[in-house]
Amino acid sequence: MTSASIFVDVQNIYYTTRQTFRRGFDYNAFWAEVSTKYEIKNAFAYAIDRGDEKQKQFQNILRAIGFDVRLKPYIQRSDGSSKGDWDVGITIDVMEHAQDSDVIILVTGDGDFSILVDKVKGKYNCRVEVYGVEKLTASSLIKAANYYHPIDEHRLI
Repeated sequence: MTSASIFVDVQNIYYTTRQTFRRGFDYNAFWAEVSTKYEIKNAFAYAIDRGDEKQKQFQNILRAIGFDVRLKPYIQRSDGSSKGDWDVGITIDVMEHAQDSDVIILVTGDGDFSILVDKVKGKYNCRVEVYGVEKLTASSLIKAANYYHPIDEHRLI
């Protein structure tokens, strides 16, 4: 069976599905869909840790599904701005796991990952599939992917 590694940009998916549909992404249905097509070698969900109890429950649900949840602290700067993204961490992990996966599944709409997708396809000859909310997914990311799966009504709870 073809092997796949999954990388989910949790914050991006949370905000894009909420903004577009006012609903959440159905991680259970996503896992069921992907696991019928591929042997899942690795599955990472990258999130920001605010210490919120509801967030902890959600993270435990992700773990129960099969995700390795990676957390980074939420940083509130003195000027009022905030910082909390996983772009570099996701990139490092994708590069590390692409060499032993047939397919990389990236769940995000962030166009910053277009360069990563091109690199992984060229260097490791991996197929890259992207899941994202279509109207909020960068066109460069859609074009870079071998296959793009729009997150629509069928992938929401």
